[in-house]
Amino acid sequence: MGDPLLLGMHGDPWACPMPPERHYTRRWVGGVMQLYRNAADAEANNPLPYRLITFKQYVEDLIKLSDMISDGPLKSFSYRRLSYLSSKFKMHVLLNELHELALQKAVPHRDFYNIRKVDTHIHAASCMNQKHLLRFIKRTLRQHASEVVTLHEGMPMTLKAVFEDMQLDAYDLNVDILDVHADRNTFHRFDKFNAKYNPVGESRLREVFLKTDNYLNGKYFARIIKEVIADLQENKYSYVEPRISIYCKNRNEWSKLASWALQNDVHSPHVRWLVQVPRLYDIYRINKLLKNFQEFLNNLFDPLFQVSLDPSSNPELHKFLTHMIGFDSVDDESKPENPHLNENMKTPENWNEEENPPYAYYLYYMYANMVVLNQLRQEQGLNTFVLRPHCGEAGPPIHMCAGFLLAENISHGLMLRKWPVLQYMYYLAQIFIAMSPLSNNSLFLRYHRNPLPDFFSRGLRVTLSTDDPLQFHYTKEPLMEEYSIAAQAWKLSSCDMCELARNSVLMSGFPHEMKQYWLGADYMNEGPEGNDITRTNVPDIRISFRHETLLDELGNLFKVTLD
Repeated sequence: MGDPLLLGMHGDPWACPMPPERHYTRRWVGGVMQLYRNAADAEANNPLPYRLITFKQYVEDLIKLSDMISDGPLKSFSYRRLSYLSSKFKMHVLLNELHELALQKAVPHRDFYNIRKVDTHIHAASCMNQKHLLRFIKRTLRQHASEVVTLHEGMPMTLKAVFEDMQLDAYDLNVDILDVHADRNTFHRFDKFNAKYNPVGESRLREVFLKTDNYLNGKYFARIIKEVIADLQENKYSYVEPRISIYCKNRNEWSKLASWALQNDVHSPHVRWLVQVPRLYDIYRINKLLKNFQEFLNNLFDPLFQVSLDPSSNPELHKFLTHMIGFDSVDDESKPENPHLNENMKTPENWNEEENPPYAYYLYYMYANMVVLNQLRQEQGLNTFVLRPHCGEAGPPIHMCAGFLLAENISHGLMLRKWPVLQYMYYLAQIFIAMSPLSNNSLFLRYHRNPLPDFFSRGLRVTLSTDDPLQFHYTKEPLMEEYSIAAQAWKLSSCDMCELARNSVLMSGFPHEMKQYWLGADYMNEGPEGNDITRTNVPDIRISFRHETLLDELGNLFKVTLD
């Protein structure tokens, strides 16, 4: 089989099938989109039979989960099983480490440097390092000083005028003045961390250089993203899944984002997009941009249902969605909130107060509408989306419960270390967790206390990711920097590193054909049958250990002999 990457690099990268329009009727019911074959079915309230978990069922399951994680005997049982899993891995390493290394050495050509690795959690606005951004700003200031880049009090301002207003020129700039790196002051201060996205502390520069929707229609941001992509293609073995924002202030955001991507030709076989949705309803409500939470959902989902029903209604958005793999929910999880959901909570159209809905409420309505959207897109033969939220970076355990019930994979998952029942359930369900130890080290948890090595030894499906290279990394290859520091700090073996890289490919949303090329034709099979050491550099003995240990745990729980 030829490399599907190379096949995708020739011809039109935006080419995709254009299914005919489906003349369905759609209607919002209780915060979830309902689809009907025609207006008569809508009148008779006879929706299409799409599978969906109701909010009532969801709340019941959340309450059950919350009861389980605080049950004393269950906590003791889970803690003992997790300790047993750690000890079992230590025993495996003692007995088999040299054998694993010998098997890796016997594989020609393949080593840790030339296996595929995917950065499964990275934000587009900070996917470059600080030196790269500095050079880009200096170069742009030299070459395009007279270009109008923004409006100030209704008057056009050139790039040169913006810098003169800040009393800076290209020569003055250095990484210290740029001040985008996280430091000691950002620890447990998400507000200060967010401010680091503003070069030189100026939100104007963030708007000019790091936004898709600005006076220049994101021209500079597209250029720097393409430079990052060029570095990835030169490196060959690293891939990224950048998060790009839809704020849900109005319904034109999707069209603008798609236009930005297509008109600036921002694409690569090394990139698949996730759309992140900041949980900022309260700010929009206070500023009277929205009347209720339903309008927030309208702005997020209406354009997607419209283009999925009739791709010709917005060809640019239809094409962009073929390069998109899922949704992320982002914001400061440590903000206080009322964590208790109940089935009688206000529906989105009635949620009109200025208070932000709880995390688990946001997540349900994103999930429910995605489920309906995915079933519609599947009917049309189009790609579908997954939910991969920021979850468990801080905050109460209900966030991790909601993630367990609704998410395909999660980012961070630090709080699992405090809840053994949930941690054991994430292990049994094999839910992938993208962890970013260097990011956490600056924000919420010192590196030496990070639970990643414990999670990994117990068999949870963890991956290494960078989160924000602009703020936490120094080199041109931030993902390799993350791996190298982890290897040094936690004494990871070559086999451990390759297993983490294999996990990242499995977790990623890259196409099935690419994964077959990267991991082996049968990668979807369980156990060693799904592994090809000549592509992953992970010995079958490691994969067998993980698989048999999981089967033993499931067999122990359900008291059956699993073959």
